[in-house]
Amino acid sequence: METKRIFDYKPTPEQLALAEERRRQREAKKLQQQNAQNQAHLPPMFLPRPWKSLPSTQTAPRSTIKVMSWNLLAQCLIRSNLFPTSLKALKTSHREPMIHAEILSHSADIMCLQEVDRLEKLSSTLEQAGYSFAYAAGPGKQHGCLIAYKQNKYSRVDELIIEYDKQEVPENSSHPATRIGSSRVTKNIGFMVALAEVGADHQGVIIATTHLFWHPAFTYERARQAGILIREVLNFRQSMKLDHWPCIIAGDFNFTPDDPAYSLLVGDPLTEAQSQRLHMSRVIHITIDPTIVPTAKKADDEEGDGSEADPDRVINNSRVATSSDGLLSDLELTSLFINGAKLRSAYDEGQRTQRDNGIPSDLYTFGDRVSLPPTRLGAHEPMWTSYTNYWKTTLDYIFFVDTPKHSINVAGYLNPHRTTDMEAGLPQIGVCGSDHVSLCAELLLS
Repeated sequence: METKRIFDYKPTPEQLALAEERRRQREAKKLQQQNAQNQAHLPPMFLPRPWKSLPSTQTAPRSTIKVMSWNLLAQCLIRSNLFPTSLKALKTSHREPMIHAEILSHSADIMCLQEVDRLEKLSSTLEQAGYSFAYAAGPGKQHGCLIAYKQNKYSRVDELIIEYDKQEVPENSSHPATRIGSSRVTKNIGFMVALAEVGADHQGVIIATTHLFWHPAFTYERARQAGILIREVLNFRQSMKLDHWPCIIAGDFNFTPDDPAYSLLVGDPLTEAQSQRLHMSRVIHITIDPTIVPTAKKADDEEGDGSEADPDRVINNSRVATSSDGLLSDLELTSLFINGAKLRSAYDEGQRTQRDNGIPSDLYTFGDRVSLPPTRLGAHEPMWTSYTNYWKTTLDYIFFVDTPKHSINVAGYLNPHRTTDMEAGLPQIGVCGSDHVSLCAELLLS
């Protein structure tokens, strides 16, 4: 009978150390997987802001509308050199969850969003949250404007896209180009939707959004586009025989509260400085007149991604406009706006009311920053609505228009970000997923 041999195996210290290292690696990998699973169920982090409620004398308003507006910073426009302090916040995997979470956190009845791309991702988020939406983009653009609304509160009646490059303005010209009166082809649009209130007989709202041309030096072109927008919104309302419906116009207007276009929209007279800015920007770009000899390589029309040097001061590839080009004078521009209606700003009125009531607390306004007289409309707009490493300014607004039958009052608004919270430059993980600040206001209709 064969005797079994029993070997007393003892691993060497080196083998024991290797086995222990492998065990640690397995545990670390398992823990990492668990953390990733847990993190997937956590809400993406952004910096919440307080809501400011305003006193109201209305005991029983007919209805309320909570409106949000936000430029999302299209992923297709991001260039790392433009946002050197944002780092990982520029990646879709980080930005998108933050943006979607912040959008839903406001629980707005109506949303006006600009620079929307990756529509399939956003639309899924909106639909799951009970929103329907309408989307439009300028010709050839990879991003556009979106209007979303709660399905249980509104139903869509009609919509309209306004291509600013094709809109005629002067009425006394026989030549198509001069009837348009444009200084540059921009591919920008205005977009509007008529929304009927669910369960309310013949009641609703006209909601419009836009993203005006970005180049800081094209002051005239933005004023022209803004005038066309308010004209077409009111024409849209009138053509549908909905004159009793209020109009809300929100978006990224790419002009500051001391800009000529802002004053024209709200009915303030132009200052001498504003007239000078309009005069300096009455040029004809090579996109209008291809015979112009280029002064720089062709610039991209997209936001902030042009090759034109020092865009705050220089207009390349252009010539001075002549009378035959049909650009509007100050008087003609003013007439374009007067034929519309004076807009009111939710944030300008809301923050002005806060200050008048002696509750300034953390109230910091555009007028504080640029020493705009407090009596001037626009002085109480947010100090910043766009804040990056390289540029910081106020560009976004929520405007509204009364009707003969309904007056509108601001019931409250979302506090803008404090400067100290944005000092690192947006986008920033844990603060904001866009380079713009979301705006949200509640309006009372009586």
